[in-house]
Amino acid sequence: MFVRIEMTAHPVTITPDRPLYEAQRVMKENNIRHLPVVNTKGELVGLITRTSLQEVMPSKLTTLSIWELNYELNKIKVEQAMVRDVITTTEDTPIEKAARIMLEKKIGCLPVMRGNRLVGIITDIDLMRMMVELLGAREPGIRMTLRIPDCEGELARVTSAIAKMDGYIGALGTYPTDDPDKWWLLVKVRHVDKDQLVKEIQQLEGIEIVDVRED
Repeated sequence: MFVRIEMTAHPVTITPDRPLYEAQRVMKENNIRHLPVVNTKGELVGLITRTSLQEVMPSKLTTLSIWELNYELNKIKVEQAMVRDVITTTEDTPIEKAARIMLEKKIGCLPVMRGNRLVGIITDIDLMRMMVELLGAREPGIRMTLRIPDCEGELARVTSAIAKMDGYIGALGTYPTDDPDKWWLLVKVRHVDKDQLVKEIQQLEGIEIVDVRED
């Protein structure tokens, strides 16, 4: 899976010479937390975030009248509030690499570039939505969490047992545990009886059922 699948294409943008209040309005109207800043050539030159907005706002503005406030805000331009050193990605970047970059850099989005041209944006919300879909959270079924040995063929043993019952695996994911010799396995199964599924998995030596529930 690649960034181009989950990104928002043709994102809303603003130019650096616009008043900052306009950026606020655009973000509010479009319910977005990140606003790419592009120049007249369409090249990415910065990024407005809610944090960057708060940092540039003078504290005295809270004591001004509405007319004074509008006057002061009109003097502040987007370029004064935008983040200039923007970390970006490309359409063909694997989604897990984009997620790792956002996690390591502690950022909430990555503008997506095609050469010098902005073609999209991917955010932490997009990644959360993808995780929900990958884990089958919106689909009914039996959600089973297993702890399995970190050995060849263990995953196949589980899926084969489910296949023998004519079960349908709607979602499946693995991730490491604190024990280097064990992995977590989360599987979402449909078209099987819960008790029968538990019985079949319990017969697999070395595989521990940690949690099972019907969603």
